[in-house]
Amino acid sequence: MNHDPKATKALPAHVETSLDATPDRTTIPVIRTIAMPHDTNPAGDIFGGWLMSQMDLGASTIATRRARGRTVTAAVEGMSFLSPVQVGDEVTIYGRIVSTGRSSMRVFVEAWRRNRESDDITKVTHATFTFVAIDAARKPRPLPDADEAVG
Repeated sequence: MNHDPKATKALPAHVETSLDATPDRTTIPVIRTIAMPHDTNPAGDIFGGWLMSQMDLGASTIATRRARGRTVTAAVEGMSFLSPVQVGDEVTIYGRIVSTGRSSMRVFVEAWRRNRESDDITKVTHATFTFVAIDAARKPRPLPDADEAVG
């Protein structure tokens, strides 16, 4: 799951590049989607739950690959919404494993939005998801050694 920072494409010169305005360079993109009208609440804003589900999907992609099998979401730590997502925005989910235990792992995830008619990106939220590897009986199982996992 090593990510080579040199392989990251440079952002266009007019895009803000401070540490607070770009995805964490140790993360990899795992999902890119468009916020659609059916993802809104009655006021017309994108549901926070929709965004959280996209983050969970992205984090689970990383966790399942590392576990070489099924995982379940066990916890989510500290999610604050920093910026709204509008209908039509492109939403990209970035993530990385921050730690592993015997059967669990913590995956840091960030969500960024981009108006499809612009190159400007804005951080929407971030959180750390905890996953547990499970077996066919849905019981916790040990993670494989890191070199056995897809990387």
